[in-house]
Amino acid sequence: MHIVYILKSLKDPKRHYIGFTQDLERRLREHNNKQSVYSSVYAPWELGTYIVFRSKVLAKDFEKYLKHGSGNAFLKKRFIEAK
Repeated sequence: MHIVYILKSLKDPKRHYIGFTQDLERRLREHNNKQSVYSSVYAPWELGTYIVFRSKVLAKDFEKYLKHGSGNAFLKKRFIEAK
């Protein structure tokens, strides 16, 4: 399975991270152990949402969609809690 995930920073709750993996537990552990350069600044992280795909291509395309343009607006409207 191929997983697109959305993390929320516990340090700065306005910060989110969108990623792709096949092992969600390992990847979350890496983020929280500051093994990812970009996300290390905002660690620790908690899992907000994840979506599982059978197709790697669809998962990568969805990750890219969420990171840009109208996909980012969709992300903020449907996956991130308004405070």
